[in-house]
Amino acid sequence: MYDTLFQHVKKFIPIHDGALEIIARSFVLFEVQKKEIILNEEQLCTYIYFVSEGCLRLFYTDEKGTDQTIQFALETWWMTDIDAFHRSAKSSFCIQAVEDSLLLGIKKSDWDTLLEGFPEMEKYFRQIYERAYAAAIFRMKYLRLPKDEIYKTFISKYPEFVQRIPQKLLASFLGFTPEYLSELRKKK
Repeated sequence: MYDTLFQHVKKFIPIHDGALEIIARSFVLFEVQKKEIILNEEQLCTYIYFVSEGCLRLFYTDEKGTDQTIQFALETWWMTDIDAFHRSAKSSFCIQAVEDSLLLGIKKSDWDTLLEGFPEMEKYFRQIYERAYAAAIFRMKYLRLPKDEIYKTFISKYPEFVQRIPQKLLASFLGFTPEYLSELRKKK
């Protein structure tokens, strides 16, 4: 599982194996079961998670009691309530395992120490944040399309999600009802 993290870091920055071995000591391994909640709303957000295996989702429960999925994270993706993590504050969101998952988590204090000790990791995380920001902007753009176009665009850009994410969760992410998503799938 650390190898997955090491390979991912090396895709973005040049760094030697000795540094990566030291960096690995900052992380804690989490083995989580499908449907397990690893962060609740109003819980202090102390970790950012790297998905080594599996899938997570970030969501909140609206005023009607319906879960609204905001984000998914597959292998090599990072997930946390980023605002709460950086402010060491209570989370506005929940994080749940969609599949059995292996995660590498790092506490905020260890993360800060890591970035001070290994400035090249700041470059790595900057690039990760840039990609996440670009994906969020793209999502805002495609959510303004007609619903059938939203679905077509999503499945062409992220076909791995359609295979792995339960229909109810995918519908929540796309802003559809599960029934409407089922209709779209039948048409395809």
